[in-house]
Amino acid sequence: MPPAQTPEPPISSMPERPFISVVIPCFNEEAVLENCYDRVSAVCNELGHTWELILVDDGSRDKTWSLLASIAAQDPHVVAIHLSRNFGHQAALSCGLNHTVGEYVLILDADLQDPPELLSEMLVPAQEGFDIVYGVRKSRAGESLFKKLSASVFYRFLNYLSDIEIPRNTGDFRLLSRRAVEAFKQLPEHSRFIRGMFSWVGFRQCPFPYSRQERLAGTTKYSLRKMLSFAVDGITGFSIRPLKIALLLAFIMAFFALLGAGWTVWSWIQGGTVRGWASVLVASFIIGSCQLFVLGIIGEYLGRLFMEAKRRPAYLVDTILHERNES
Repeated sequence: MPPAQTPEPPISSMPERPFISVVIPCFNEEAVLENCYDRVSAVCNELGHTWELILVDDGSRDKTWSLLASIAAQDPHVVAIHLSRNFGHQAALSCGLNHTVGEYVLILDADLQDPPELLSEMLVPAQEGFDIVYGVRKSRAGESLFKKLSASVFYRFLNYLSDIEIPRNTGDFRLLSRRAVEAFKQLPEHSRFIRGMFSWVGFRQCPFPYSRQERLAGTTKYSLRKMLSFAVDGITGFSIRPLKIALLLAFIMAFFALLGAGWTVWSWIQGGTVRGWASVLVASFIIGSCQLFVLGIIGEYLGRLFMEAKRRPAYLVDTILHERNES
């Protein structure tokens, strides 16, 4: 007789795909984690649908991971992921998105500046057929004038350079359909500017105006250096126009160099002497600065090509608690 086969479990006993997945990257967020979990879980429970909460520890140096492990041990809705080191906010967010299985996915920050209580309102346009409902900040409480102005200038400059339109006054706070997440997962780049990547994937997108709140506790993890690096990733990741500007600048400088050479030869023919060592030095400084500027732009793009050519993953996972498989 043939060996007895283990019967497959009935369909009713298989795990149901969550209706909503919430993704929260965390880095040194021990001061806000419990409040964050309480508010998010309360919102999800009120919806009356199945849900999961993906919490990604991006190599924190405080008690973030121990808190995440404790929350995951108490609540089966929670998936806690610990990365092998600090890879950055965008990499941690990518990790969370890659592990979601929900029909809709909400992106949040642990500091609760983007209120999770808006989820039910964001679901309305999502269920009407919009694949991406992105938050647009009407006001930004608790942020300095410098940060507001620099963000405004950056997005205007980015849209001028970019080949795609990236909405202004937005962050990563957005609600995504499953097919938008699956499209995002096909983008393999190492240097990530996620809000631009979701603009690039297209589909039907809808703005969702809201008022951003003050950070619940702690301090921002985006220093000026990180903000500048993030801006460079956004510009170089979605446009080659800086290279075209560099080429145009080179043509302009070559034109003035030819004018200067012609003027020098004409002065020599007329028997005059070239005077003005100061103007020569100034011209040398200008030309040298332009050359360094052009080389810097080229270097940024070469650096991105070098990083992408190595094909290293954007992140590495150390531990996963309550990992789910898509049913």
